[in-house]
Amino acid sequence: MAALRASNRTGEFMRILILGSGVIGVTSAWYLAKAGHEVTVIDRQPAPALETSFANAGQISPGYSAPWAAPGIPLKAIKWMMQDLAPLRIRFQPDPALIGWMAQMLRNCSQAAYQVNKARMLRIAEYSRDCFRELRRETGIRYDDGAGGLIQLFRSQKQVDGAAADIAILQECGVAYEELSRADCVRYEPALAHVQGKILGGLRLPNDETGDCFKFTQALATACEELGVQFRFNTDIKDIAVENGDIQGVQTDAGLFKADRYLVAMGSYSPLLLSRIGIRIPVYPVKGYSLTLDITDESRAPVSTVMDETYKVAVSRLNNRIRVGGTAELTGYDLSTPESRKANVRFVVEDLFGGGGDLENAEFWTGLRPMTPDGTPILGGTKYPSLYLNTGHGTLGWTMSLGSGRFIADVISSRQPDIDPAGLDISRYPRAYA
Repeated sequence: MAALRASNRTGEFMRILILGSGVIGVTSAWYLAKAGHEVTVIDRQPAPALETSFANAGQISPGYSAPWAAPGIPLKAIKWMMQDLAPLRIRFQPDPALIGWMAQMLRNCSQAAYQVNKARMLRIAEYSRDCFRELRRETGIRYDDGAGGLIQLFRSQKQVDGAAADIAILQECGVAYEELSRADCVRYEPALAHVQGKILGGLRLPNDETGDCFKFTQALATACEELGVQFRFNTDIKDIAVENGDIQGVQTDAGLFKADRYLVAMGSYSPLLLSRIGIRIPVYPVKGYSLTLDITDESRAPVSTVMDETYKVAVSRLNNRIRVGGTAELTGYDLSTPESRKANVRFVVEDLFGGGGDLENAEFWTGLRPMTPDGTPILGGTKYPSLYLNTGHGTLGWTMSLGSGRFIADVISSRQPDIDPAGLDISRYPRAYA
């Protein structure tokens, strides 16, 4: 991993307009303001982090960064949809965006593509983890954060055996890991002693962390304001004005906003805006759910994060609360929260950490993760000289947020990024400009 360079100011002052105040938009604003630019953030919400960043699974998981598109996934997906507690649900409909996205994802399910995509994701995620550590030292920011690592929990021998492929890539990328027996899992997560008969083993990623993304983003937004960043909330973005081959401004319900550079960080809504100006990025909303419950019995609560590999649900410790997040639905922009879907996330926390938290009064939430078919976010410039993208992080927006923000700030500022930019921008999708 390249050493972090000091976040000093650039020689060229610019006015930057960021579209979106989730964790991606706010981390971008932080680094752009640190670089000496005048930054304005626009969002339709009344405050930062009120959509996808509000109640995610709570993981900062560089070691768990992997694309969904992997060898064997098509068959696994069919089996998942047949389960009573299905980790995946697809609403089949005549949606060209979904059909095109799924076709691209299937093309990325080879072993060769998986290795390339996972290495790209790890490059960003590991860098981001280092940025988190540096930011905490610099600002003292707290967000119910913990550094107890993550355990990928295996309930079957097939899962134990299947971990070998991921371990090989972790070794290649220099990511720390530890193979766990059943007893090891209980040693790190003592509450699992109550259900150890359901566990065969695990893979521990000791450098992974936990934290409340909402608390983090709100606190960092306050720090951004102290650097001079302006937030324009309750402002609905309508369109991007293009003239003479470049961006001339962003049209909102509060008028036209003009800047020297523009950054789209609108998550799942980015492709809807960009398609109006001839940029078609393969980002699709993947719906997920979470439960947040107060801890009632420490002896039965998690210490850090456990990812149940069978049900694709994560259980994380956030100070005196438990956050349970997971499942995936390809259902467009539907934000409903049917009670039937609560069963998926509720089952895992009840099955592994039953009695540890107040399930009856848990907060149930849903959000849309902006997913690319190859798993890697889209970071960099576009065919318009003043327009940049920081979007498509899928389930790893929290994990990759600071690294992505610092990377795009360097790109916009014409500085050499700390990590290799190869394969991260829109050019990896030949049809994106069609």
